[in-house]
Amino acid sequence: MRNLAIIPARGGSKGIPNKNIAFVGGRPLIAWTIQAARSVSEIERVIVSTDSPAIAQVAQQYEAEVPFLRPAELARDETPSIDVVIHLVNELEKADGYRPDYILLLQPTSPLRSAEDIRSALRLAQEKNALSVVSVCPAGQNPYWMKTISKDGLMHPFLQTTSTRRQDLPSLYVPNGAIYLTQREWLLEKRAFYTDQTHAYVMPPERSLDIDEPWDMTLAKLILTHQE
Repeated sequence: MRNLAIIPARGGSKGIPNKNIAFVGGRPLIAWTIQAARSVSEIERVIVSTDSPAIAQVAQQYEAEVPFLRPAELARDETPSIDVVIHLVNELEKADGYRPDYILLLQPTSPLRSAEDIRSALRLAQEKNALSVVSVCPAGQNPYWMKTISKDGLMHPFLQTTSTRRQDLPSLYVPNGAIYLTQREWLLEKRAFYTDQTHAYVMPPERSLDIDEPWDMTLAKLILTHQE
């Protein structure tokens, strides 16, 4: 299979300024994802999509491709990731006829995702001939234990269940943002990473950190500095 990894890295992060190139564990945040992807021999090309010359420079320093800067209209806060991916896929075909079999979206905000995670997701896609594979991790809190609070301050079950034992509740999972993998033709036709036949690649919580808030960045620094 011909596999393309796309790493989206917009320059206008508001919650954490310059988040994608902020140093974490001795290297820029985006470098962790670039290096993980480049360590997977099954990936043919690793391309960063960015509107930022500074991010492009760092990405190229760590040997990712940046064939062009992302147009401003695809670098807004509200721009869906799927639009960014489809734009890049179409531009690559226009430029040199490049048509990979599978597209990987690897967000730089998941620095704990390993090369083996990526490799395993690709292996799962090949074994199942999957339309798509999305990484998940066990849900931190089971909604069957959650409560709502009424105006008078009383608690009520959010979901009804007759079980009072954790072992009897269903196992639940949430997407962790680390790996989105889909067949190219499906992606272009459906404009989605999820299908009714999406396979789950389960990752442990300790590799599922998704950096969104400053506290997440603090945790990532602690973990990655310790790993170094």
